[in-house]
Amino acid sequence: MSLPPDTAALAAPALPPDIAVPAALAPVRSPTSLMLRRGLRHGGFLIGAGILGLIVLAALAAPLIAPHDPYAQDVSRRLIPPIWQAKGTWDHVLGTDKLGRDYLSRLLYGGQISLLIGISAALISGLIGTVLGLCAGYFGGWVDSVVSYIVTTRLAMPVVLVALAMASLVGGSLKVVVLVLGFLLWDRFAVVTRAASQQIRNQDFVSAARASGLTDLRIVLQEILPNILNALIVVATLEMAHAILLEAALSFLGLGVQPPLPSWGLMIAEGKQYMFFQPWVITIPGVALLFLVLAINLLGDGLRDITAPEGRHG
Repeated sequence: MSLPPDTAALAAPALPPDIAVPAALAPVRSPTSLMLRRGLRHGGFLIGAGILGLIVLAALAAPLIAPHDPYAQDVSRRLIPPIWQAKGTWDHVLGTDKLGRDYLSRLLYGGQISLLIGISAALISGLIGTVLGLCAGYFGGWVDSVVSYIVTTRLAMPVVLVALAMASLVGGSLKVVVLVLGFLLWDRFAVVTRAASQQIRNQDFVSAARASGLTDLRIVLQEILPNILNALIVVATLEMAHAILLEAALSFLGLGVQPPLPSWGLMIAEGKQYMFFQPWVITIPGVALLFLVLAINLLGDGLRDITAPEGRHG
């Protein structure tokens, strides 16, 4: 005897758990939710974002949490060791420098300068490189040839030597360092933007926008630029770390940020003569610089994995 249709449907065996659900029945995830899910599963991204977040918060809160004025000098309290050494005191947790200035306060305010230089240099270089790369990638032809020649010329110049020469000619200052690094670190932006624009300019949505009568400027700004923004953000993080290291090198050589500003590179330079007897005077700003650059690099590498996970592990 056959079962009624509704009873037969109830008696039908369930699908084994190893059989995949068809794609049409699977829940659709937005690109933002997919990127957020990848980010929460990426250890390097989380570590880099956490360390960078702590450094940024400490730098922004420096006026509130700094125990002393970073510029106040007291030679009677010079070179006090940190709290973990025998003669350390809680009044100066990280000790004092050769002029008796509190090291913790200068370290917190130095974070502001390092972040300011890194972000400003990345913005300036990003603007220059993105404009050149968009022009070369979208228009092609002689425009691409001219931009490629400019990029090749820039790559032929060593960044450190050119920065040293320009800083020595103009004179070291915070503004000079930002402008010099901003005008020297745009080549990677230009190369990445040019390559990405060449891949997108022949896509159907760009052809449709061109057929609808949009100007080249609107096509570049509304159709091409939003689709390469993720790659530009990744490049910006890497160039930010590069700019911070170059600023530290220039300040160490006396051609970057000038005293009494508490730059981390300048703090290392001021403490180099005491490195054998009071090594903490260069170890503390050096470790801070290491963690800042490491965090930015981990964040940039994580963003690259999250936004373009094809063929990568994470």
